[in-house]
Amino acid sequence: MNKLQEPQKIGCAECAKGAGLDFEFTMAFQPIINTSTKQVFAQEALVRGMHQEPASEILGRINDQNRYRFDQACRVKAVQLGAKLNISSYISINFLPNAVYNPELCIRTTIEAAEAYGFPIDRIIFEITEGEKITDQAHLRQIIQYYRQKGFLTAIDDFGAGYSGLNLLADIQTDLVKLDMGLIRDIDQNKNRRAIVRGISQVCNELNIIVIAEGVETYDELSVLQSFGIELFQGYYFAKPMFQNLATINNL
Repeated sequence: MNKLQEPQKIGCAECAKGAGLDFEFTMAFQPIINTSTKQVFAQEALVRGMHQEPASEILGRINDQNRYRFDQACRVKAVQLGAKLNISSYISINFLPNAVYNPELCIRTTIEAAEAYGFPIDRIIFEITEGEKITDQAHLRQIIQYYRQKGFLTAIDDFGAGYSGLNLLADIQTDLVKLDMGLIRDIDQNKNRRAIVRGISQVCNELNIIVIAEGVETYDELSVLQSFGIELFQGYYFAKPMFQNLATINNL
């Protein structure tokens, strides 16, 4: 969205009802586990259809005309459900950088929702997905800086699978980086992946960025990743996403 194309502001109540979209959606939640403290660090809010349709089916309906409204509605629904489920950890919300025409104005609906539903804004993480091509990196830097100033944490999702890779880390400082599951799969059997993940972990450590490994499915994968000093994990080894609810956690 061009920064000059300022859409009409959407209120919290309108977002909660779908923000004028021609389809409905809701959220599933999947925990991010800290294996050192054996506690839930965060719950990631994952888009789902009302009948548990996968995220790909919902995201396939997003276009330039409804991108802003969908992005705003996602934030409100995640906060609303998080408060309803009494989530005491962080909530991690994916956002669409190309939908944020102005950081200050676009964040107002999130803050309004947090106040309306009683969810602390300092327990919200915004994830940038590397799957969306960033058309204006300076604008993204402005978004991240503003969100951090307001007390939100920020993360790069699917790191290692998207458009920017290490160039994004060089220009934009987030609090967390989530390693793409493609790097994690069978890492215990693949020395190339071990070398890459070890290197990324070392870089992030020097930049004071916390690493999350997502897509962990086996103990052997977990053990290798822990040997690199990684403490935060997400994946089926611990819990599958739970539709409109919190999952029971395994292997803590």
